[in-house]
Amino acid sequence: MKYLSILGSTGSIGKSALDIVRMYPDRFQVKALTAANNIECFTKQIDEFKPELVCVFNEAKALELSRALKGTKQPRIVFGDEGYSEAASFEKSNAVLLAMVGAAGLKPALSAIESKKQVALANKETLVMAGDIVMAKARENGVSILPVDSEHSAVFQCLKGNRKKDLKTIFLTASGGPFREKPFEEFKDISLKDALNHPTWEMGHKITIDSATLMNKGLEIIEAVHLFDVCHEQIKVLIHPQSIVHSMVGFKDGSIMAQMGQPDMRGAISYALSGPERLDLKMEFPDFAALGSLTFETPDTKKFPSLLFAFEACRQKGTLPAVMNAANEVAVKAFLEKRIGFIDIFRLISRTMELHTRIDNPDLSGIIEADCWAREKALSLI
Repeated sequence: MKYLSILGSTGSIGKSALDIVRMYPDRFQVKALTAANNIECFTKQIDEFKPELVCVFNEAKALELSRALKGTKQPRIVFGDEGYSEAASFEKSNAVLLAMVGAAGLKPALSAIESKKQVALANKETLVMAGDIVMAKARENGVSILPVDSEHSAVFQCLKGNRKKDLKTIFLTASGGPFREKPFEEFKDISLKDALNHPTWEMGHKITIDSATLMNKGLEIIEAVHLFDVCHEQIKVLIHPQSIVHSMVGFKDGSIMAQMGQPDMRGAISYALSGPERLDLKMEFPDFAALGSLTFETPDTKKFPSLLFAFEACRQKGTLPAVMNAANEVAVKAFLEKRIGFIDIFRLISRTMELHTRIDNPDLSGIIEADCWAREKALSLI
């Protein structure tokens, strides 16, 4: 039996994970849940899955949640950074799904690792910001970090049964987002509504915008470097609009292995929670005859410079990946609030990275300081 702490249960990954728990109550039991602000959805989840510990963003949300929960037996309610870390290290859980969005996932990830939990990681930013520290902590504590992103899960599955030393290239696929065919000259006119209209995946607003800018793939480049212990030169990005090939691995003998399936995150989540066993998720195979063809393109880095930012962050290392991530979070939030335009996202990230004085081999406090600096700088540039 897996006793789960699910951090970020009201987001798309968290909801999909709870779908799996609902399908297999004999295999999974929820012990802790966390959310940020969506109290209505969170209350329904708590009523259904009856966790013993729950966490929300702040004390005001904790009071709102307490009032919303009916009945006399309520779970213990905590809040804030300490609360999220407590949920990640909850003594009655043996596995943690980290599905929080953004830099807020870093401290809970370290808490889960230090508590020797099995970690299913959907929070890219944890490894983008502090990959060296997180992976070293995982090795020190004998903790496996299992990828939940469909792309990294695909790579993980393709490497099963193969020797790591035979790996030559990781091919990360990307749908291309809603603006793959849009001329660069028209990017200045992109609206928030346009950017939130993803052609393939249903995701939260932040990840949907990251997909539209291809920053989602940029973050995945850095994540893959740490997860699979490769250099960034071994990673290539391919635009694959059909989203059937989730990623591929090329080996030194010229062979390529691909992992394919429907664009549904439940496959990657269930494999992280139950692998190497595969659960019957009642999903249909892709209809290859109806698809007709699977196509691949080289990404246009003039239109989508996020990939260049990510490769540059990989090259320079140190605090630059954390700065890139923080600037992106600020830029996306400003775009969602209609304070800046779509192409301003790229400008803001680029300028913040240019102004940063990089620190090599930072400790955790150095990374957090760089993250804070980047947020302040990006806000000042807005």
